[in-house]
Amino acid sequence: QVQLVESGGGLIQPVGSLRLSCTASVNIFRLYTMGWYRQAPGKQRELVAVINSGRNTDYADSVKGRFTISRDNVKNTVYLQMNSLKPEDTAVYYCNLKMTTFENFWGQGTQVTVSS
Repeated sequence: QVQLVESGGGLIQPVGSLRLSCTASVNIFRLYTMGWYRQAPGKQRELVAVINSGRNTDYADSVKGRFTISRDNVKNTVYLQMNSLKPEDTAVYYCNLKMTTFENFWGQGTQVTVSS
């Protein structure tokens, strides 16, 4: 059973920075695509950033140039560095591990609130 444990959320002022972490209990972590998603109140869950086994990355247009996804295959951990945060970045952030086309695993979510 794959488990994903997120940390690093919290309350931050606009233009501040936060780093989210997600550690996976899974063998051969390096083979899997990892992603960060977010869900704001009243909205659908949306992709924020993704990194594959080759460390290729992709980002939502709304976070390009501000957020950076990275991974440490020794620590089985994926990170999301969030800079220049805006109130509209407020959401619950979820870590995702894509094992196959039909097998996705999710973390429990971590709240990020951007407010003065």
